[in-house]
Amino acid sequence: MNLQIIHNKIFEVRGQRVMLDFDLAELYQTETKYLKRAVRQNLKKFPIDFMFELTKNEFETLRCNFSTSKRGGIRYMPFAFTEHGVTMLASVLNSDKAIDMNIAIVRAFIAMRHFANNHKDLFEQINDLRKEMQARLGEHDTQLGAIYDALENLLDKKEEEATTKQQWKERERIGFKK
Repeated sequence: MNLQIIHNKIFEVRGQRVMLDFDLAELYQTETKYLKRAVRQNLKKFPIDFMFELTKNEFETLRCNFSTSKRGGIRYMPFAFTEHGVTMLASVLNSDKAIDMNIAIVRAFIAMRHFANNHKDLFEQINDLRKEMQARLGEHDTQLGAIYDALENLLDKKEEEATTKQQWKERERIGFKK
């Protein structure tokens, strides 16, 4: 199985990488209702850090990430399985296809973790650059503000001088008239 297909079915929910029950059912070549039934019959094997049910809001947020044309209306919110939950799911769905697919899925989770760990320094460098850019932009904003204030003061002085000259020319003159 192509790991990219599995990667595309891994989402981030509640700060954890998860796979949804209907995607897992598709990969395991079973119906979602049978997968959910097997999980409900073995709930002790699925603590909250292995599997949780999505809220309506979480599901609506994720809905834009996958095609809805093949799914009709849903009666129950989907289950979200973490990496450990997917591993436990293979023990509940005891078929050769489930075991083979589970191995591929765990490899996909491991590949994602390795990628994140190998590029942690790159993420830190990008974050440092972002902070430095924000600091510099803040300094530039302050400097530009000072320049604008100085220009406004100069323009005000020039306008004031022009007004004063105009008033001087228009003053009422006293003394001899020519």
